[in-house]
Amino acid sequence: MTGGIKEWPEDERPREKLRKQGAHTLSEAELLALIIRTGDHASRQSAIDLGRSMLQSFGDLRKLSCATFGELCTVKGTGPAKAASILAALTLANRMQTDRLEDLERFTSPLQVFNHFHYRFRDRLKEYFLILLLDGKNRIIREEQVSEGSLNQSIVHPREVFKPAVRESAAAVILVHNHPSGDPTPSREDREITRRLKEGGDLLGIRVLDHIIIGDGSYLSFVEQGLL
Repeated sequence: MTGGIKEWPEDERPREKLRKQGAHTLSEAELLALIIRTGDHASRQSAIDLGRSMLQSFGDLRKLSCATFGELCTVKGTGPAKAASILAALTLANRMQTDRLEDLERFTSPLQVFNHFHYRFRDRLKEYFLILLLDGKNRIIREEQVSEGSLNQSIVHPREVFKPAVRESAAAVILVHNHPSGDPTPSREDREITRRLKEGGDLLGIRVLDHIIIGDGSYLSFVEQGLL
């Protein structure tokens, strides 16, 4: 349908449709249209047209949610204001699906860690290695990113891993990283890095409680698998 959304029959406008029929009746393009609010006057695209263009550019809503601010701005008709609105809305949606680990929350299981990191890392194209710092009662002090990129022993060095743990007087750490492939099965390098870090922790008197690999919809705990 051509013309601006305001020229459409009232029942076909996304906002009126949502009010009368419920949000679940709207398409993804219509929901995006409500977020970006206006179309692109230069190209005579409505807000729904822009929503469709975004979905076509990135493939689907899940991939769109992983787009950066700069990538969103490359879609014709999408300026900084629209890109910021979309990024904010999709980030909120992801956070709602995440069981956040709060400061000084007690670590109880690998599933707790998986639920916290899953939506953040499931679609990342790079590996990220983080540590959770814990006090003597296994309460989480905070998280610290150690590296970004494919894991190797030069990047994930005991010195870099335990520096923040020593600085924060942490009693224990949990190692966390993601597998962009979605398969959390540990590689030979994963096993070797874990062994070296456990040995380093033993020397410093800082316990390595677990190494948890985040996949797409699943995880692997070194402790649960008897690998630590």
